Amino acid sequence: MRVYKGILVLVFTAVVLAVLGFSNKQRLIETTNYQQQKGIEVAYFASGCFWCVEAIFESVRGVEEAVSGYAGGHSTNPTYSSIGTGKTGHSESVAVYYNPKVISFKTLVAVYYGSHNPTTVNGQKPDFGSQYRSIAFYKTTAEKKIIDSAIAKLNKEKYNGKIATEVVQFTKFYKAEEYHQDFERRNPNQGYVKAVSIPRLNKFKSKFPELLKDEKH
Repeated sequence: MRVYKGILVLVFTAVVLAVLGFSNKQRLIETTNYQQQKGIEVAYFASGCFWCVEAIFESVRGVEEAVSGYAGGHSTNPTYSSIGTGKTGHSESVAVYYNPKVISFKTLVAVYYGSHNPTTVNGQKPDFGSQYRSIAFYKTTAEKKIIDSAIAKLNKEKYNGKIATEVVQFTKFYKAEEYHQDFERRNPNQGYVKAVSIPRLNKFKSKFPELLKDEKH
């Protein structure tokens, strides 16, 4: 399905350039220049296509912004094309900027595990490959303890020890290309978004209505 998604992205980009022209490209693409404010913290997660994951976290109360990007690999300055080869080690990831006075890291971990299948190795349907693997990043020992505790509980109560999530110390996050940012919100009629992203978002919303922002995502 990586090929399918890639083709959709190429077609989408080609249409944009054909209609508006290269010089007008930036009129269509909204730049994501979020400036982290004092008191706002950031967490990093990977759980499949970042179009889906970004939309899910942005629907949660207390989350100021979610930015799509790449993390967990060994190469520098990865791109969407390069991670698709599976040779960079990076996974499609999301940086979640949140207000800890409104939502805790523990709740973000609950959102993370409540919005994907953590037992799937190297993928989330319909996307498969190491770039779609499940990774929970931690920056402190306290965050690692929260993640490990959640895994232990879910393995015992729900997944019978089959969780495949990698628990990885955070090192660096590379922001993805601008056309990936807020992709689901800006392109609600795009094929992949209609077939995969929106249903996944709605499934999450039905499970966690108490965590949702008042405004419509």
